[in-house]
Amino acid sequence: MRPDPYRVWLSEIMLQQTTVGAVQKYYARFTALWPSVADLAAAPLEAVLVEWAGLGYYARARNLHACARAVAEKFGGHFPKTAAELVTLPGIGAYTGAAIAAIANDEPVAVVDGNVDRVLARYLVLEVPVREAKDRIRSAVQDSVPMRAGDFAQALMDLGATICTPRVARCMLCPLRPGCLGARGNPLAYPVKPEKAERPTRYGHAFVMLDADGEVYLQTRAEKGLLAQMTETPVSPWTSARGDPAFPVQAEWRHRGQVVHVFTHFRLELEIWSATIADPTSLASGWWADPRELDAEALPSVFRKVLAMAGLPR
Repeated sequence: MRPDPYRVWLSEIMLQQTTVGAVQKYYARFTALWPSVADLAAAPLEAVLVEWAGLGYYARARNLHACARAVAEKFGGHFPKTAAELVTLPGIGAYTGAAIAAIANDEPVAVVDGNVDRVLARYLVLEVPVREAKDRIRSAVQDSVPMRAGDFAQALMDLGATICTPRVARCMLCPLRPGCLGARGNPLAYPVKPEKAERPTRYGHAFVMLDADGEVYLQTRAEKGLLAQMTETPVSPWTSARGDPAFPVQAEWRHRGQVVHVFTHFRLELEIWSATIADPTSLASGWWADPRELDAEALPSVFRKVLAMAGLPR
């Protein structure tokens, strides 16, 4: 029996930019709630975002839902069989399309993730950073794909995850050792590291508003941009220079501390303020939530930190 392309796709999307340990509970929850792509397509986007909250890189969740709907509407609930067709779907790039096609359908296509990049950089002793040798790596893998393409793809990725790891190269256990140029010298010298760009810092303020009953005011972020359509407390713009807070309403605001959160491309420093609001009806664009039920909200990690700093449950 071939692997279920839905589950291959779901695991590949979840594993982007994170680890198996971090993904396991999310994968189990998703497959329990939505055991098929049709089930996921029928789910409200808000429910998907709630279940994704904490996993990060939230555009993946929006694309996940859009892709499920596209498969349901355009392909009758069945994933396309080729990498060329798969990459036409939302959120599926060259790597993910190749992985699904190879693992689920044995399409003889090169599957190259970060682990494979590392294995090939050592095998070929690439003297340039991986990002400058993508075509050479893909060509070398493509030339080696056997009939059982799915097994080959998973074996090569597992090799990089368990034998040829970032900090340890267990060359004596590696089946590729006879032809590996890196094993003849210092394999840990590869891949060559690119120059690291400095991560800038942005600054802002977050405002935690409570009503007389202790409920907290939340709202939905914009439809596009960072953390789009996720849940937040009101915040100021995030800028390159520190600024004074522009409080959203008049109240006795109390400074609660600072939250630091690191995104892929910048470091964020948020000053946290809280206040009890005398007239909750003056805030109409969001909603008031019970702090004991915040797990039901699509709160990204940064805003769970904000609420925790203000004394609410994480």
